[in-house]
Amino acid sequence: MSRPVTLFTAQWADLPFEEVARLAGEWGFDGLEIACKPQHLDIDRAIDEPGYLDSRKEILSRYGLGVWALSNHAQGQVVCDDPLDFRHRSIVGARTWGDGEAEGVRQRASEQLKRTAIVARKLGVDVVTGFTGSKIWRYIAMYPPVSQQVIDDGYEDFAARWNPILDVFDSEGVKFALEVHPSEIAYDYYTTARALDAVDHREAFGINWDPSHMVWQDIDPVNFIVDFADRIYHVDCKDTLIRPKDGRAGRLGSHLAWGNPRRGWDFVSAGHGSIPFESAFRALDAIGYGGPISIEWEDSGMDRMHGAPEALAHVRSLLWERPAASFDSVFSVE
Repeated sequence: MSRPVTLFTAQWADLPFEEVARLAGEWGFDGLEIACKPQHLDIDRAIDEPGYLDSRKEILSRYGLGVWALSNHAQGQVVCDDPLDFRHRSIVGARTWGDGEAEGVRQRASEQLKRTAIVARKLGVDVVTGFTGSKIWRYIAMYPPVSQQVIDDGYEDFAARWNPILDVFDSEGVKFALEVHPSEIAYDYYTTARALDAVDHREAFGINWDPSHMVWQDIDPVNFIVDFADRIYHVDCKDTLIRPKDGRAGRLGSHLAWGNPRRGWDFVSAGHGSIPFESAFRALDAIGYGGPISIEWEDSGMDRMHGAPEALAHVRSLLWERPAASFDSVFSVE
């Protein structure tokens, strides 16, 4: 089950790219899942500025790191979201936001996703992880009620906006891996199935398996791997601690801050929560997943300088080699 273990750089975007690479190399990571943020990987500079991409490669090489996936979650979020507001402006940057006219923002974000596929190919990377946004997430509570046509339109809107993006991914030989996540077109088991249906199960569109958003929704992350085996294109390891039910804490978080002990669940460093990572890794091995395991570190109660290398050690402890033969093969004697 040996495979590369990488560090997702999104939670380290306040540090220069070289500093993140240095830390990851010293801790023993095999590589980085690079977030396409200007301070780590500027997509426009990577295409338009000679030498820029070589400078990123040189930094990776200097610290003995590889790269198997890029991430462009922020740009993907605004492709389908409706309405767009101050939250989106804060994550997409001035180039994409422009004058703030919603359709223009969505189109510029779509172009950024297409350019991300081009940059991925230049780096020899086969997968881009990210979000899609959703026109219909705001209707999750089902009140005031909406018709089925409104929901259907949400999936049609997703397909219409993402198929042209996926055309570029296809032409570059790169796959997009959606992180199944609240606020996306696919946020649980059945919405994932419907999103795949909406794009006719085209090969360019798959899943970034992140169990942290599944367990608090009562979704079994291991069954998810088995049932969507042909669509698991990338793996992010982030843990979630489910606290004992006390009759007060609800699934939706109650607008309580991360780390508040009154919450019913919280994100924690890998190995400190409720995710059955051993069972999940065995399932990934069974379906033939050969890509990286990327540590997405989020824990409001632990310093990341402690948490990241500790999470790496925990994940590595579960990535043992498969046996050369079935254990019961020795029971038969010819």
